[in-house]
Amino acid sequence: MPPRITTLTLNPTIDLASEADTVHPVRKIRTRAERQDPGGGGVNVARVVRELGGDTLAIILAGGVTGGFLEQLLEEAGVPCRSVPVVGRTRISQTVLERSTGLEYRFVAEGPQLSEAEWHSALDAADEVRDGWLVASGSLPPGVPADFYARLTARAARHGTRLVLDTSGEALQLALQQGGLELVKPSIGEFERAIGRKLSDPAAQEAAAMELVQAGKARLVAVTMGGDGALLARAEGVLRLPALPVEVRGAVGAGDSFVAAMVMALADGRGADDAFAWGVAAGAAAVSQAGTAHPARDDVIRLRRKVAVPMEQPA
Repeated sequence: MPPRITTLTLNPTIDLASEADTVHPVRKIRTRAERQDPGGGGVNVARVVRELGGDTLAIILAGGVTGGFLEQLLEEAGVPCRSVPVVGRTRISQTVLERSTGLEYRFVAEGPQLSEAEWHSALDAADEVRDGWLVASGSLPPGVPADFYARLTARAARHGTRLVLDTSGEALQLALQQGGLELVKPSIGEFERAIGRKLSDPAAQEAAAMELVQAGKARLVAVTMGGDGALLARAEGVLRLPALPVEVRGAVGAGDSFVAAMVMALADGRGADDAFAWGVAAGAAAVSQAGTAHPARDDVIRLRRKVAVPMEQPA
């Protein structure tokens, strides 16, 4: 059986999603198709791993009545979790899909202020993952130092833990400086901000991703580009895959779905190219569903058959 995939979410959220005919100011906006999902990067990854049949544990920081609700939502979803208590209330975010235009409006809360003791507790909880897979995903809440993920990377290296990172900004920059990541998965915008320059063409994108691999910053670098597909940099070079044509019903958690499926395949011993294709399929399956990170397992399998990759590389 593949090893457990543990996820760490410092800034989880309760994701509220709904649809409205038109979004406009001042007047009341009547919504429908409301749903509540446990959210935040690592939470989404754990939920998708569970949906795809994998073994997972979600480590979350949760506080207040909203933290309790988050734990309840995870229990209902069948996702085992370890909750690190914090004083502040877990945040709530909201997404509204405007049916008349197909535009999606996302309102993302900042999250509670964490004390030094609280974020140290999160580091200690993640420190218990030994010789397995740890996915750290999402933003850093207020009070957490920008080098948190760099510290986590150093600890993971000492324990032989394969660390996967999906974050942005200075937190991503500092973790890459630390180096030794198994997989890093930024969007193209996050990637450009992390390296400090625009990547105006495919050649520049591929060269920048390969620089990270060759410098030992990450064994695998997957960069997602929405409708322009995704690229994977690994020791053998760069592989590009186009986006799959699906009807978009919601984009929240698509990147997390990509990470979940790719890491599951890697943990199962599949080659990097095959795992990358599973990530592309899961991302497409996620955007074809409403709500946060809801790719159906059968859809992921069906879409994977549509992804053509060259001869597979060994894991």
